[in-house]
Amino acid sequence: MKKRILITGGAGFVGSHLCDFFIDKGYAVICLDIGDTDRIKHLLTDKEFIFIKHDVSTPIKFNDRLDYVLHFASPARFLDYIKNPVRTIKCSSFGTYNALILARRKEARFLLASTDGVYGDPLEHPQKESYTGNVNPVAQRAVYDEAKRFAETMTMAYCRKEKVNTGIARIFYTYGERMHIREGRVVPVFIIAALKNRPMTLLGNGRHVRSFCYIGDLVEGIYRLMKSDIHYPINLGSPKGTSILELACLIKELTKSKSNIVLKKDMPIEDPEARVPDITLAKSKLKWKPRVGLEEGLLRTINYYKNNLNR
Repeated sequence: MKKRILITGGAGFVGSHLCDFFIDKGYAVICLDIGDTDRIKHLLTDKEFIFIKHDVSTPIKFNDRLDYVLHFASPARFLDYIKNPVRTIKCSSFGTYNALILARRKEARFLLASTDGVYGDPLEHPQKESYTGNVNPVAQRAVYDEAKRFAETMTMAYCRKEKVNTGIARIFYTYGERMHIREGRVVPVFIIAALKNRPMTLLGNGRHVRSFCYIGDLVEGIYRLMKSDIHYPINLGSPKGTSILELACLIKELTKSKSNIVLKKDMPIEDPEARVPDITLAKSKLKWKPRVGLEEGLLRTINYYKNNLNR
C-alpha cells in the first residue's frame, strides 16, 4: 500500500520540491495551499497527486488515511510579515494546531517546518539546537520568529501530552530553482540583477553572514528527519557562513555580469548579523549534511533563471 503524505504549503518554494520528491519516491501526495499552482502545475495531472485549496488557519478536513503530515505553510519573507502580520501569526499558531489535530486523528508522523528565526539575533555562533535564542517579542520580525517559537512549543506539547509522533526541522536559508523574483529573496534578486547587468544593491555594509543551503540538500534532510523517530528540533542548513557581499561577488563572477555592486548605508530592519547552524546533530542522528557546494548550487539556480527571467 502506498504511503500517503499531506503537505501544507505544498505549492510554495520548498513545498513544491517536497511534492516532487515524494511523488518520485512512490508516495501519494496531498498538497494544501492557498497560493497559485504555478510551481506544481506539472503535477496536477498525476493520479497520485491531489491539490486542495485551503487556508490552514481553519480546520483541515481529510477523510482518507494519512501516514505523514508535513506543515510547511507560511509566509516566506520579511515584507510579507510586515504586510500581513496577523495572517503570519495565524499560520504558525492556528495552522500548526490544525495540522497537529489532523496528525493526531490520523495517527500520522507530523513534521513542523520551523526556522533559524527562532534564534532571533543570535549571540551564539554557530547556533546549536540547545541555544534558546535572542528574540525581541515586540519587534516587527516577531510576528514570524515568535510565531515559529510558539509552533515549536505547541508541537512538543502534542508530542508529550497527546502522544503525537512529531519532529521539528529548523530550516536555515535555502535557495534554488523556483524561487520567485517577486518574493524579494536575496539569491534570486542578485541573480536577476546580474543577468540583466543591473546594479546589485546591498543594504548595510554587506558583512551580514548567512547559511546558504541548496534546495535538493534540504529536501533530503527533511526526508531523513521525517523517517526518523526524533522529536526534538534539528538544524538543517549549510554550516558554512557566507557574507552577503561575498554572495554578490560570487554571483557576479558566475554570471559574467557587468553589474556594479552598490552598498547602501541603510541597514535592513532588525536584520541579524549572522545566522549559521551547527549541524552536529543532523550529521550524527540523520547522517545528513549538504552535498552541493554554493558555487554548484548557484550555477544550477542561475541556469534556471536564464530560462525563466520573467518569474
